[in-house]
Amino acid sequence: MSMREAKRQMPASAGRVPEVSGEAARARTSDEALCPRPETESTGSALLVAALTRENLQRAWKRVKGNKGAAGVDGRDIPEAARYLQSAWPEIRRQLLQGTYRPSPVRRVTIPKPDGGERELGIPTVTDRLIQQALLQVLQPILDPTFSEYSFGFRPGRSAQEAVVRAQAYVQSGRRIVVDVDLERFFDRVNHDILMGRLQKRMGDAGVLRLIRAYLNSGIMQDGIVQLRHQGTPQGGPLSPLLANVLLDEVDRELERRGHCFVRYADDANVYVRSRKAGERVMALLRTMYAKLRLTVNEAKSAVASAFGRKFLGFEFWVAPKGEIKCGVSAKPMATYKQRIRQLTRRSGGRSMVEVVERLRPYVLGWKTYFRLSQTPKVWRTLDEWMRHRLRAIQLKHWNRAPTMYRELKALGASETVARRVTGNSRRWWRNSAKQLNMILTIAYFDGLRVPRLS
Repeated sequence: MSMREAKRQMPASAGRVPEVSGEAARARTSDEALCPRPETESTGSALLVAALTRENLQRAWKRVKGNKGAAGVDGRDIPEAARYLQSAWPEIRRQLLQGTYRPSPVRRVTIPKPDGGERELGIPTVTDRLIQQALLQVLQPILDPTFSEYSFGFRPGRSAQEAVVRAQAYVQSGRRIVVDVDLERFFDRVNHDILMGRLQKRMGDAGVLRLIRAYLNSGIMQDGIVQLRHQGTPQGGPLSPLLANVLLDEVDRELERRGHCFVRYADDANVYVRSRKAGERVMALLRTMYAKLRLTVNEAKSAVASAFGRKFLGFEFWVAPKGEIKCGVSAKPMATYKQRIRQLTRRSGGRSMVEVVERLRPYVLGWKTYFRLSQTPKVWRTLDEWMRHRLRAIQLKHWNRAPTMYRELKALGASETVARRVTGNSRRWWRNSAKQLNMILTIAYFDGLRVPRLS
């Protein structure tokens, strides 16, 4: 559905909302929120009316469409949902304003975790993702200022990198013991009544509260059977991260009141202290606080330990000369990265070098952006060399026959000795693409193919 067609289906609004990207982006609702049609009986929810303004819905649709998510239980993907909403949206909007709208169950899927086990995701329908995103854009600027400054997850203007920098500063200040707390299946065990109570304390809009409760109670469909749930806010919906911050902010405030130095990103919390005894006291406090919220600490993944033996958001800390604390990529993300590069650079893929690089480029750049804080230049250089070694092997295999290899290498400036050595046993792709070809298939050669660099 084009934006012009979407405008025809969505109600007009007198106000303007600035364009901001991101599901958790700050958004100011219009001062002149659209009133429902005269014949429609409204619940009187000012926030819900503001969420359903044309500009807010357009921004929400742009975000949902940009995420390219899968279809929900109704089987409608983004294009099909766009066609459906052209005719169905006026009735959906009427139900939303009257408080009679009932969300569809979410589609249950599981994905493997990097460290084993499975993570449960709940995929709402595209229509429900649109409504949730529109709600998020209105609720975020109201709720976000009420959260603790020590919370960094899924908040506008904050990032995982900032959380790591804050943790690094705590360790540098002498707090070398960390209370590393991981919650067991957090998103699956959120108590609905407790969450709604905490949410009601922050805003009193009955229409929005009723709609959020309806989303929590919508259930999960698996194998064609809907399972009703009284706890959990499945990952996959735009509202889930915001609701998680609402629930966990109570623990943040208690730690803040006691003067602790800590960082929380979603359900991962690290408290930095100066002694193991102090760490044990904090761990006992956290167990008590989480128990009040009906949440369980994962004892297998939680510990009071040295800050240098634990990973946080994929990073780990180490002591450089002169006592400076530095951070680097932890072992598991590094292993995951190398495994993914191996998959993308298989020599049996039957793809051209351009195709290989086009698939490689977004992953490498995304990984580099996330781990840009890493202070290990030697590691980056080693990974760069290893990746280009794999690309040289692909290039040799593409040339395939010894005469072709000889001709191409000579054209690139290889000496007679090197060209004959490589073509003498042309099927040994990995060995032939080692250091002796560095001066021929150079970094500049791969730069021409737009191969990204880590170092």
